[in-house]
Amino acid sequence: MLDSLRAALGRPSVRAIGRRYFVSNGFDGTLTCIGIVLGSVLTGVAGSPEIVKIGVGAAVGLGTSAVWSVWEIERAETAAEIHELEAAMLVDLDDTRIQRRQQGGRLFHAVASGAGPLVGIFLPLSPFVLAGAFLDLWTMAAVSVALAVGLLGVFGAYMGTVAGQRWYVSAGRMALAGVVVAAINLIVG
Repeated sequence: MLDSLRAALGRPSVRAIGRRYFVSNGFDGTLTCIGIVLGSVLTGVAGSPEIVKIGVGAAVGLGTSAVWSVWEIERAETAAEIHELEAAMLVDLDDTRIQRRQQGGRLFHAVASGAGPLVGIFLPLSPFVLAGAFLDLWTMAAVSVALAVGLLGVFGAYMGTVAGQRWYVSAGRMALAGVVVAAINLIVG
């Protein structure tokens, strides 16, 4: 399986799809974390341990969803591709290099997909873990939201660079989503 994963990483199309899954699910995790943090503070959650527990619960849910859904989606898509090849070649491709190659790509996509929301949740939650005893909840929430908006900007800058566009424009567009989610949470209260 590691050999097929290594071979898959050598294919630009596999890396591109993995990158999409990572950023898309990282985006979801980051926006979810902003909602968790502000929703928790606004509703009077007792302290940072509770917010971290809620965040970990969300990370488990989003991470599992990301891995499982992508595994199943890619399983179906690669099975369809193999069936098309088998029909065109009039041969069974079970347990061939072609099938193993597809499995490596599927594994990479699932891992990249699951890693996105974990990064998107755990990085913004870090103030509640690291500074829980030193800062008040509102200060930690502000730092958390700032980290989340910054992370969204990094996702945007990365994708802008990949696309050959102005990275700072893409960074601003992605970061704006975090500001919008934070503002809506503060307005709705």
